[in-house]
Amino acid sequence: MAIDELLDEHEQSERVLQWLRNNALGLLGGIALGLGAIGGWKWWQQQATQKRLAEADRYSVAVEAIDAGQADAAQLSAALEPGMLSTLAALELAKSQAAAGEADKAIATLRGIQQADPALKAVIDQRLARLLIDSGKAEEAARLVAAEDSASGLEVLGDAHYALGDQDAARGAYEKALAKMDVGSPLRRLLELKLTEVGGTPAEDEAKS
Repeated sequence: MAIDELLDEHEQSERVLQWLRNNALGLLGGIALGLGAIGGWKWWQQQATQKRLAEADRYSVAVEAIDAGQADAAQLSAALEPGMLSTLAALELAKSQAAAGEADKAIATLRGIQQADPALKAVIDQRLARLLIDSGKAEEAARLVAAEDSASGLEVLGDAHYALGDQDAARGAYEKALAKMDVGSPLRRLLELKLTEVGGTPAEDEAKS
């Protein structure tokens, strides 16, 4: 190997060593930051998991209080953070209140649900609409479910129109509901009776669209 090549290699080695000396703190800092980020992420995950478990425990306590009819059931339900669990607890509370003849409280509970999951919003609106109909507020109920397109939602809409004395609108809603309901549904017979009550005729072979 030529002398000049050895010198070049030596010079390159010196340059590498010099670069490491100049940037050692930066490298160590980067490594420390990387390790810190990993540690921080793991800590955040642990905290999030613990928070979810704690919220699940509070949800269980609230549901047990609702089932037992405890006086603090509503307070325990309201203390849950907005989200899926608080929505489920509120639905259970409203169901219990309605069964106890406390329709006004049940309506207030359903109206107080915050940040409802989209998958549960239709359920909330339909239950609220039924309570409004039973409370003599059918017009408000009809507005609440006016955009419903499911069999259950259309049935509630039909009930609201029926309560308002609008049999034509009720018949139209019931017919649409039957068209979307599976022929094997145990709820179909009741819906057919409602349709007959408002002058409609259920089709024998009507199937879910």
